[in-house]
Amino acid sequence: MSQEKVLIIIGDASETLDTLYPFYRLIEAGFKPVVAAPEKRKYQMVMHEVKPGWTITKEWEGYTIDAEVSFSEINPEEYAGIMFSGGRAPEYIRYDEDLVRATRHFFEAGKPIASVCHGVEIPAYADCVRDRRMATVPKCKFDLEVCGGIFVDEACVIDGNLISGRTFHDNGHYLGPWIKLLEEARANKETTVKA
Repeated sequence: MSQEKVLIIIGDASETLDTLYPFYRLIEAGFKPVVAAPEKRKYQMVMHEVKPGWTITKEWEGYTIDAEVSFSEINPEEYAGIMFSGGRAPEYIRYDEDLVRATRHFFEAGKPIASVCHGVEIPAYADCVRDRRMATVPKCKFDLEVCGGIFVDEACVIDGNLISGRTFHDNGHYLGPWIKLLEEARANKETTVKA
């Protein structure tokens, strides 16, 4: 079978580790990561950390990354799963109608979904988190709860096809279970095709 594609949703000011760790983990697992953003171009990622003595997040420039497809070009049927990266980008990209349409597809189809940090703002805005348990950074707890979701302060929260973490510090906890879901879905698909 051909390599299955998985979306990674970003915009300017997406968190570098939230984006690159899943990007490379997908490649290791034999999937093709496809970076999607408001338009096809190069995007500036950032690094976030709450420094000792600070009460807010400090931000530095991180690496850049190219978006392979724009939100308007996404045909969600072509993708095995989706990952909502964190950083500040979700604050403004969540309003994109094409992204909302794609987001709803993955929830309705029961495909593997990952979300970290501010990534929760996208499915929350798309009205996909009602009665769903999710991890996110504590300052996004309101975004989740006001849209009917249930905040869980843990490194990995699994709620059916939805797997989430709080910040990039949780990458080693929640990404593995998400990759496992993708692998199980791929194996089921291959078994169905062979039958």
